[in-house]
Amino acid sequence: MLIETDSTDLSSNQRQRSDLVNLPEWLRRPVGKASELSTVQRIVKQRQIHTICEEGRCPNRAECYAQGTATFLLMGPTCTRACAFCQVDKGHAPMPLDAEEPRKVAEAVQLLGLKYVVLTSVARDDLPDQGASWFVQTMTAIRQLNSAIQIEVLTPDFWGGRDGREAGLAPDDLQQQRIATVVDAKPACYNHNIETVYRLQGMVRRGARYERSLRVLKLVKDLDATIPTKSGLMLGHGETLEEVVETLRDLRAVGCDRVTIGQYMRPSLEHLPVRKYWTPEEFEHLGAIAREIGFSHVRSGPLVRSSYHAGEGT
Repeated sequence: MLIETDSTDLSSNQRQRSDLVNLPEWLRRPVGKASELSTVQRIVKQRQIHTICEEGRCPNRAECYAQGTATFLLMGPTCTRACAFCQVDKGHAPMPLDAEEPRKVAEAVQLLGLKYVVLTSVARDDLPDQGASWFVQTMTAIRQLNSAIQIEVLTPDFWGGRDGREAGLAPDDLQQQRIATVVDAKPACYNHNIETVYRLQGMVRRGARYERSLRVLKLVKDLDATIPTKSGLMLGHGETLEEVVETLRDLRAVGCDRVTIGQYMRPSLEHLPVRKYWTPEEFEHLGAIAREIGFSHVRSGPLVRSSYHAGEGT
């Protein structure tokens, strides 16, 4: 069902109104209880930390907050890459790391009474280890306050960078070292999103590679097969059903245990247009296929995001 076209002959205001009019009813959702949103927002702003729930304007944030789950965005709000779908800030130099961020995140987790925490980050290709050790520092700080909290990580691909080149290490070796750093900290789940099908990677994920993302998930399993792995797909960029199924099979082939499938929603006119709004029935069908392929935990629906009901897989 094609709903939106790339109508370059329309003015920006006309296209913005057209996007709103064309938004299917199943994607129109109330923001949530103001009290649940304001509590999290206040605690986060007081500590000058970030959540992807807010930075990415996730439609499920009030529901997740109410269930004791939140996703913290580490290492600042500015990404060193320029993916064409993403709401997160980019295009200028990222902020220096805040040495107090791990402690601040841990305090926020404690104050909010969270049971399950997802730690993600912007891509920080400017850092020597691209932030792998920062994930571990934050996990350690959270556990020092409450060792029972389950921590899922949603990491970038950790590929490339400067450190190790003098010792003759290849980018693949550096990537493995960084992933091993996080794996050794024993997250409850290791998530890395492949985002879209092979054909559309270059258009959607600038600076990332399909095979490189599959390698992240395979390396986690090679390093510690007991850690569940997870990935996510956003539909609506022009992919076909066959391509989505092929991607699901590729994920299972590297041992990926869990998958989320959701609808891409255009954050602004500067981002890629939506080529198709997949229906709830189509998402349900894809969810059934994913289960048949062998995923142990599947979330498939228009408003599903990477961390949606994340704690239910534990």
